[in-house]
Amino acid sequence: MDLIEIIKYVFLGLLQGITEPIPVSSSGHLVIFQHFFNMEIPGLSFELFVNFASLIAVVIIYRQDLARIIQNGLGFLFSSEKTESMKKDFYFILYLIIGTIPAALIGLLFEDQIAAVFKGVRVIGFTLLITGLALWLIRNLNGRKSEGELSFKDAIIVGSAQAVALIPGISRSGATVVASMAMGMKRETALKFSFFLYIPISLGGMILSVSDLVNDPAVNQLMVPYLFAFATSLIASYFSLKWFMNIMQRGKLGYFSVYCFIVGTLVIIFA
Repeated sequence: MDLIEIIKYVFLGLLQGITEPIPVSSSGHLVIFQHFFNMEIPGLSFELFVNFASLIAVVIIYRQDLARIIQNGLGFLFSSEKTESMKKDFYFILYLIIGTIPAALIGLLFEDQIAAVFKGVRVIGFTLLITGLALWLIRNLNGRKSEGELSFKDAIIVGSAQAVALIPGISRSGATVVASMAMGMKRETALKFSFFLYIPISLGGMILSVSDLVNDPAVNQLMVPYLFAFATSLIASYFSLKWFMNIMQRGKLGYFSVYCFIVGTLVIIFA
């Protein structure tokens, strides 16, 4: 394994890490770079490695909220003295479970068909334009709903938006944040609900693909560059999500909208 090959994997890990948390479609960017720079994107095992790194970054950033929600959720189920905080966090968990179902079902049943229909780099260009338009429409919204005010309807709508993001070029974080804000959530709540939805869907995909990972000969052959890409993706995901949280707080989603319009247009023209 030469240095150039390791640098390539590090670059791909960096690309995944930067684009996974922000609403610009990490999978779409990998396809774009593969097309224009004649780079061979590694197979499923590589994607699992770098996506798992992004998942760890999300868990690290939200670790205190996760610990509180789990503790209060269990407390609501098993404690004899149930507090309002326990009830709020229990229902937040329940809505996360409900919101995970649409993407999990559609992904299990139709992921291959979706990939076959929406294939090609020019398709990524058009779906980036759709992502950009959706972000532009909600860029100035800031609702009133906090974590304790979510509903079954909110969970279904945002979960369905996450399922739509199975289409290449539709950003998962973008789709869920847009849907959350359209349902009247505060920016902070929309962001938290979006990335808490990412945890089970990403973890579930990892668990279902363990056998493929174990049986992939590329894992042993490319373990060193995979580990470099993993570390790069983890660090980049952490700082990218922190940056996105700041952008959300300031209400500057329009930046990402303009970016998607520019990149999507250039891809359609030059692909």
